[in-house]
Amino acid sequence: MALETERLILRPREDSDLEDLYKYAKDPEVWPVAWWMPHKSIEESREVLAKILKAPETYAIVHKQDKSTIGSISLMQGKSSRLNKSWKDAEIGFWLWVPYWWQGLAPEAAKELIRHGFEDLKVDKIRSAYYKGNDKSKRVQEKCWFKYIETQDNIYCPLVDETRTRIVQCLTKEEREKNK
Repeated sequence: MALETERLILRPREDSDLEDLYKYAKDPEVWPVAWWMPHKSIEESREVLAKILKAPETYAIVHKQDKSTIGSISLMQGKSSRLNKSWKDAEIGFWLWVPYWWQGLAPEAAKELIRHGFEDLKVDKIRSAYYKGNDKSKRVQEKCWFKYIETQDNIYCPLVDETRTRIVQCLTKEEREKNK
C-alpha cells in the first residue's frame, strides 16, 4: 500500500531502490543523523535494504516531482520497536538524503505516517527519539507535535559503535487531533 502527500509518495521498499539507497547512504553528512556509518559498497546497501528496509510499515520516501527515492520512514510496533513493546503503540523513524533537507519534506512524510498509524493501524500513541545533538530530528518531531517524555543515557548504537544520550518523545491520538 502506498501513502501520498502533496509532494511525496510513501511506498514499500523495492529492489529497484538499491542505487538511490547507496547514493545517499554513502553520504558522510547523513550518518550523524541516521546513526549508521556511510556505506562502503553497494553490497552493504543491498544487505540493509533486504534485512532492514523491507520490514513491514517501512516506506521509501519518493519525491513526486523528480521521482527520486529520497529517504526512508517507518512505523515500528511490538518487538521491532526500540521504544515500545505493545502492539497498541508504535515508534516512528525517518531520514532524508541531504539535498532534500530544509524543505519541510520530513515533517510532511511523518505527518502522513502518523495519520496512517492512528487512523488505519489504530495505535494509541506513537513515540519517536533522537540522539542528543540531532537538532534536525528534534525539529521534525516538534513540527509533528511530539512531547518530551524522558532522556535515556548511555544508549549503545551498534552501527557506529558509540554510546549516546537518547531523548524520547511521544504523541497521542488526542494530541494529534487537537493540533492538526
